[in-house]
Amino acid sequence: MKNNVKKFSGKWGEEYNWDGPRTRRYNMEAGPVDETWLIGKIDGAENFAIRYYHVAGSAVTKLEEHHHDHGIVILHGKGQVLIGETEHPVEQGDVVYIPPDTQHQVRNGTDKPLGFLCVIPAKRKKKGKIVWSEEGLFPDS
Repeated sequence: MKNNVKKFSGKWGEEYNWDGPRTRRYNMEAGPVDETWLIGKIDGAENFAIRYYHVAGSAVTKLEEHHHDHGIVILHGKGQVLIGETEHPVEQGDVVYIPPDTQHQVRNGTDKPLGFLCVIPAKRKKKGKIVWSEEGLFPDS
């Protein structure tokens, strides 16, 4: 049986960790961004994946555009979310919808970390094929 519960092992307001994470780091010019997959293919999720992003102070996520939509919930920190050509201020508790085929980026506007959950489809179109969203990211995927 799969591990259906990932227990929070961090400290609210200070450290955000869960049991059994699969994390990768993006070393962006302004600072590191960690992407932790909490629910995905390995868990048997057929329809969605949940990731936690930890954006270092003043760092930004990749400027991206995808064929799928996704949702973001800001857990801590303050910053801006670029959606298309419009920048929106965000802070703890805010929920953001990113439409398909829309350029987007999250920017940390402070020197303190910003963290958010991101929900995406379990599978997506990549180079004309339908693939698991986390395919090839980790040895077990």
